Amino acid sequence: MITLYAPLFSAGYWLDLGLLLAARGLDFFSTWVATPSLALEANAIVRRLGWRASAVLNVVVCLVAATIPFVAVLVSVTSVMVAARNFQGAWVMRTMGEYEYRDHLRTQFRRSDPRLVLGCVWAQTALYAGVGAALVVLTRELFTAAVGWGIVGFGLAIGVHSTHVYRKARHVLSDEERVSQPGRPR
Repeated sequence: MITLYAPLFSAGYWLDLGLLLAARGLDFFSTWVATPSLALEANAIVRRLGWRASAVLNVVVCLVAATIPFVAVLVSVTSVMVAARNFQGAWVMRTMGEYEYRDHLRTQFRRSDPRLVLGCVWAQTALYAGVGAALVVLTRELFTAAVGWGIVGFGLAIGVHSTHVYRKARHVLSDEERVSQPGRPR
């Protein structure tokens, strides 16, 4: 039987909590593999809080979210997909070094056409979100819809995060160009 909530300390609650802790743990671990100093962390709250406080906050969120199975599935799907994406680039980040990787991205952003970068970012977003939306629209099963919404959330997270990183890097680059060209009006 599908329930909309899992009473505290019921079997369903423990299952949801285990799923959430595993998924959020994978996201945490993949972030640590990619950026141990959090220099490349997308989430400003996590960067500000650091590892320990973020871990505590994540456990609290998991304890609460585990009471709503739909939310537990949605958050878990998004978290696992974020972890997979983190692992995709982690080896390059670690091999180059976090700061060198960031500088490399800035160099590539400087060379690129903004329409190409943002077009590719939002095409990726639309493809992921489209798959998730198809699941949501084509199912009558609550947990399949939760998986779909998790995929939509992942797609949107990619779009928002990547756009933010790109705009921030372009802003830094324009500031550097102004400093390197002292005669140019600011």
